[in-house]
Amino acid sequence: MHQHTLAAEITQTGVGLHSGVSTNVRILPAELGSGRYFVRVDLPDAPIIPAKIAAVNQTVLSTQLGTDTVYVRTVEHLLAALAAMGVDNARIEIDGSEVPLLDGSAQLWTDSIAAIGLVSQPVSDESAPVVIKEPISVHQEDAFVCAFPASEIRFSYGIDFDLPAIGNQWYSWSLSPNLENTKNTFVTEIAPARTFGLLHQIEYLQKSGLIKGGSLDNALVCGPDGWLNPPLRFANEPVRHKILDLVGDISLLGKFPVAHFLAYKASHNLHIQLAQKILELG
Repeated sequence: MHQHTLAAEITQTGVGLHSGVSTNVRILPAELGSGRYFVRVDLPDAPIIPAKIAAVNQTVLSTQLGTDTVYVRTVEHLLAALAAMGVDNARIEIDGSEVPLLDGSAQLWTDSIAAIGLVSQPVSDESAPVVIKEPISVHQEDAFVCAFPASEIRFSYGIDFDLPAIGNQWYSWSLSPNLENTKNTFVTEIAPARTFGLLHQIEYLQKSGLIKGGSLDNALVCGPDGWLNPPLRFANEPVRHKILDLVGDISLLGKFPVAHFLAYKASHNLHIQLAQKILELG
């Protein structure tokens, strides 16, 4: 059995989606068994924030880890990239409270990981991943997230919007036992999908103190007449991005449980609720 860490460090700088503040991120190799964790290097004593379900303290339009005073926000794209690319252990140093949105996808993260490669970390007593044996679900009105027994790790998602340019979309992606296959398909099918927003919601979100760093350069925006900033990278880019978010949120369990994760019209809040239920099962 093996774990993996990065072969070298990665650095990125960019603006946070909600804060609008520029931050620097430095991702470093980490010791065997240390997991993926953030370090707020801008704060006294450089507090550590583990990328674990127990650390989630907010899920409003992104996933936030930490406490009310020491936190890091919008972690899902970076964590999805690390987990899907096979990085079990990583020290993520950040000098602000929000991970940069970059181009709105995980593509720059996966490109950086692929460019430097991984180092294998042999482990003699690696615990087996959780295997889901009975269906688990959470829902809110007609939105839901479920984990079903399956022979492989698969993520399927559905969305449904009144806007004709989005409409009803479904997509499914499987995480192969072969790490190289998983990395290849994640890089080509999921990582490039960018975050998206609805034109009629933007003013309200901005007045609520959100999406201060959002722009047509880092998020797709859709209105009644179509996309304001085409072209899309995929015809169904929005639903692929939802899978990206789900992968990032479920990665907070440390290892992906063997299950088919099925979501419809869900949110970070429902993703995390499902992960908490799985964690309770042990």
